[in-house]
Order: sequence, then C-alpha cells, then structure tokens
Amino acid sequence: MTGETAPNRAALPTLTRDGRLVVVARARRAEDYERVLDVLVDAGVRSVEVTLTTPGTFDRLPALIERYRGAADIGVGTVTALDQLERVIDAGAPYAVTPITSATLVERAVAAGLPIVPGGLTPTELFASWSLGASAVKVFPAGQVAPGYVKDLRGPFPGIAVVPSGGVDLDGARAWLAAGAVAVSVGGPLLGDAFADGDLAALRERTARFVAACAEGSGS
Repeated sequence: MTGETAPNRAALPTLTRDGRLVVVARARRAEDYERVLDVLVDAGVRSVEVTLTTPGTFDRLPALIERYRGAADIGVGTVTALDQLERVIDAGAPYAVTPITSATLVERAVAAGLPIVPGGLTPTELFASWSLGASAVKVFPAGQVAPGYVKDLRGPFPGIAVVPSGGVDLDGARAWLAAGAVAVSVGGPLLGDAFADGDLAALRERTARFVAACAEGSGS
C-alpha cells in the first residue's frame, strides 16, 4: 500500500481546508475560550483546535461547536488515548489532532469517519499514519525541520498532506504553505498573551495578518 489510496480516508473539513490556518487554543481554563475565540473567528479564522491540556475542554466542547457552527471548525487536539478519542467522536467534533503516531487512534478515527491529523517527525512515522488513512499528517515539532521538508516527503510519498505545527510564525506560515503544506497549525506566535488577559485589539491585528498570509495564493 502506498498510502495514496488508503481506504476511507476522510477529507479535512471544508472550512479548515479552505482557510489553511488552524489556531491551537491552549487556554489556562475552558472558561476563557469564548473571549478569545470570538475575536479569532470574527477576524477570519475558520479552524480552531481546542486542547485537552486545558481543564474542562470536554465539558465546554458541545457549546463551542454550536456557538461557531458554520463559521469555524472546532477540532480537538492533544488526543493521546482511545477513551479521549471516543469522547471527541461522541461530541461530534469536526476533526481530531494528536501529537503522536498511533495506529490505534488513526484506525478508530477512520472507522468512525472522523478526520484525524496525527503527529510525527520522521518519514517512517508520518507515512505510517498516512497509509492508515489519516486526513493529513502533522509535522511536529516543525521548528526542528525546514519548509523544504514537504518536498522531501513528497518524493517517496507524492500525495501526502502535511500540516506543520510547533513554532510556526508569520513568515514560517507563508514559507510552509508556499512549499506545499495544506495548512499550518499556529499557537503562540498568533495568540501571544490573549489567554492571559492580553490586549484583544492586538490579537485581532495579529490574526488578520495570519489570515491574510494563509489566503495568499490559495485562490480565495
């Protein structure tokens, strides 16, 4: 199997795919999500990954999905165990993200029709997930490689869909997308101190720059 024709590969959700920008919202507590996500979505972000390292994320998830329905995909990240993935599936989240390479998680997501983006760094890790039917693979931590890594991967794996994550700043977002990444996953360089009661006007300005950069050359 080359991975190009993996059975039942779910496509990334339309908003995530078209926006080409996933904002990783790693809040201190789930009660802080809406204050920041309202600004992100209003400024044009179409995909937000809320993380299970934030206490209370599962309790808040149904309300977040409903609040931003039609405007932004609210995916769930830092999924590392099967019971967590089952809760993501039950909640009806549009996608899941895991920082690890796990056949168990990918196979379960594929069986449920849930788009999943598993993490890895080496070609062996990334292809293992891709060949099982992952919707895309997360190059993590992306700061350890260069955007040209996309071309390197596509030599042996022509159709692999790559999403870099970890330390991707504004210039990095442009470079990775120009190199062929299907989207970029961005956290701190965009969010800054937003979850520490930071300036939301400044957040809006940063968000607008990232959204514009990710729209460049997308045909939108």
